[in-house]
Amino acid sequence: MDASHIPPPSPVAAALFVGIDVAKDKLDLARSDSADDRAQTFANDRQGITQIVEALSAAADEPVTIVVEATGGLERLLMDALLEAGLPVALVHPGRVRYFAKGLGILSKTDRIDARVLRRFGQLAAPRLAEKRSANHAELQALVVCRRQLNVTRVQQSNRLDATAASKAAKRSIEAVIKTLDRQIDKLDKQIRALIDADDDFKHLDGLLQSVPGVGPTLSATLAAELRELGDTDRKEIGALAGVAPFNRDSGQFNGKRSIRGGRTAVRCVLYMATQAAIRFNPVIRAFSDRLRAAGKANKVRIVACMRKLLTLLNAMVRDGLTWDQLDVVKKLAVHS
Repeated sequence: MDASHIPPPSPVAAALFVGIDVAKDKLDLARSDSADDRAQTFANDRQGITQIVEALSAAADEPVTIVVEATGGLERLLMDALLEAGLPVALVHPGRVRYFAKGLGILSKTDRIDARVLRRFGQLAAPRLAEKRSANHAELQALVVCRRQLNVTRVQQSNRLDATAASKAAKRSIEAVIKTLDRQIDKLDKQIRALIDADDDFKHLDGLLQSVPGVGPTLSATLAAELRELGDTDRKEIGALAGVAPFNRDSGQFNGKRSIRGGRTAVRCVLYMATQAAIRFNPVIRAFSDRLRAAGKANKVRIVACMRKLLTLLNAMVRDGLTWDQLDVVKKLAVHS
């Protein structure tokens, strides 16, 4: 399908939908109320973002959804400005939008086409609206992301160190880098801890989460920073958000294996490590794991099920404001569910 044949806005949806494609230097904006269906271009700076906010705030019809594609952090200033103005904005994964475009037969890809696809995505897919972040939440998320990136680099350097045996000079250089990374990670851990202790909401959440055997400061901080929906949604949705919910692969007489996909990779990775500890030290998760092992479940299936069970318990605790010691009834049910 040619770019000019992007399906027009639905006639039953007269409300305003907006798609904004984000690049380093510019923002392409497509509106459902545009007479010629062309995208407008603004600079990706404070002045350009201010123009966008003013234009959308002054629109005759209040926007129903403004869809912005996640672009490695380049969208953050725009997102914060839209949320600060009280405008309904959704941040969406680029992979979802690309599959959506292909489903509509749109194979061409330019910034302006992408803006129009994002607008159409907002009309048909009803993406989840983002919530305004507090200054402390934005800071915590930045610190957690930075720590994770440094930790990945540390693992990479450690692997190089193991493979560097011929050159003593190269080995010393890598060891110096690892020591520097260790210091920076330790410094970030202290900053994260200080920020959590200084915020009453974070401190309360951290106290609930770390009361659970197997949950440490890394998982607690990650959930606080990157899974804000914890406690505000049901167990199925929280599992899908973390990427530990199994999805069917059935068609006709064919019944495929269920598998997990999607979700927030960073949360799932930290949850995996915490679950490994919980299988050893948490009596509920250990009993659940033993039951699955006795039933002949494969190791990966068993571990993912334990990840989902642990997350479900954490979700219930946060929802009801209970510590681990206060969760007796739910824990008993969890073992047998």
